[in-house]
Amino acid sequence: MRDANARTAILSKVRAALAHAPRPAKPALPALPHLPGDADAQIAAALQAIEQVGGRTRQVRGRDDLRAALEELVHVETVRRATLWQTRELRELGVAEMLARLGVELVPPSAGTRELAACDLGITGADAVLAQTGTLALRATTEQSELTSLLPRVHLAIFRAAALRADWYALLAPFTRAKHLTLITGPSRTADIEKVLAIGVHGPKVFYAWSYAE
Repeated sequence: MRDANARTAILSKVRAALAHAPRPAKPALPALPHLPGDADAQIAAALQAIEQVGGRTRQVRGRDDLRAALEELVHVETVRRATLWQTRELRELGVAEMLARLGVELVPPSAGTRELAACDLGITGADAVLAQTGTLALRATTEQSELTSLLPRVHLAIFRAAALRADWYALLAPFTRAKHLTLITGPSRTADIEKVLAIGVHGPKVFYAWSYAE
């Protein structure tokens, strides 16, 4: 009984101390350079930033250019199996049909993790892009499986100029209620205790980001 009373007294003192302790200030997000006003210049800045972190970029203009870009990617990366988001935007672009015509087997994003990990390519859109750092924000929904960007060997993200954001606050504010949000800055990187960098250990080895415009 004495030990129980002592424990209660100690916990009461701890609670009282914590209640009056000043709360630490929220860390400020890092300041970013100002983006140019022109949309084409902003796209160019985003693609340059993505390349600086190891991504492979391309400006795609129209369906014919997209078809040619996909054909080149399938050939270069030896893509035999692919999975992709089930969003209206990718359906309207006809991405699945283009891949099928190239002989690529399509795996539904609802398949098991082993099937998805065996895919050579995962194709997504991007909910938001921070041009200054080349960071893409991907929100997980029923149509936007987060595994599509995480398990296949190669990840391709296709985004439009409307996805560009000016700073970290603009990038993150719409997702405060999102259950799962993936931030991607280049291909997966991992360093061991000896600071030896390895690519693709915990995610895609190759990351493509294409801007799309009609």
